[in-house]
Amino acid sequence: HSPALRPLHEVCTCIAAAMADNKYASSFHLLPPTNQVKGLNTIIRDVNCPRPDFIFYSDRLIRLLIEYALSFLPFTPKTVLTPTNEKYEGVAFSSKICGVSIVRAGESMENGLREVCRGVRIGKILIQRDETTHQPKLFYSKLPKDIKDRHVLLLDPMLATGGSAIRAIQVLLDNGVAEERIYFVNLIGCPEGIEALTAAFPQVHVICAEVDERLNENKYILPGIGDFGDKYFGAP
Repeated sequence: HSPALRPLHEVCTCIAAAMADNKYASSFHLLPPTNQVKGLNTIIRDVNCPRPDFIFYSDRLIRLLIEYALSFLPFTPKTVLTPTNEKYEGVAFSSKICGVSIVRAGESMENGLREVCRGVRIGKILIQRDETTHQPKLFYSKLPKDIKDRHVLLLDPMLATGGSAIRAIQVLLDNGVAEERIYFVNLIGCPEGIEALTAAFPQVHVICAEVDERLNENKYILPGIGDFGDKYFGAP
């Protein structure tokens, strides 16, 4: 018999407490749980949500998450002259960025990144479970040639066990990307995956929209959302 799920607000309270107690690395960042964020999550998690609505409201949530993730990139001071002939003391991005999606669900987040970063380069990594070893295995990667000189937003909407994310991060490291220049952007995570990822790579920034309670015996996130890629792109 499976244990009953706790109300979402109780889960968020527990996550906040865990962050305060340094259960997760200081590089873990949770999207502020405003009513808008909760409302969007409520729509897309509903089992009766039609696919067009799922895509529309997922895109809204993804854009909020990406805008939040961009705030953790390095900035430098910049002064501009306003139309009133006065100076404005602001900031500007201090380095180049690119996106890398973990195929296929991560591709759902590419448009959100393109909408806020015009002309951004996006690479792809395909990781699947090896049927013999049951471990995540790299099947394909295509990355910008100068990726080691960029800050990388690694895109995947779901973080369950953390196996695929950890393997993808290793691919980026093998291509010369510094650990602290990697930003894993994720819609729905769970404590097991977050703990595994932050333990393996404590300098990787993890930016998450919402953290669910746990994994079940089949390694599915609960309460979860189902297969995000199938719901967004349609079943293969």
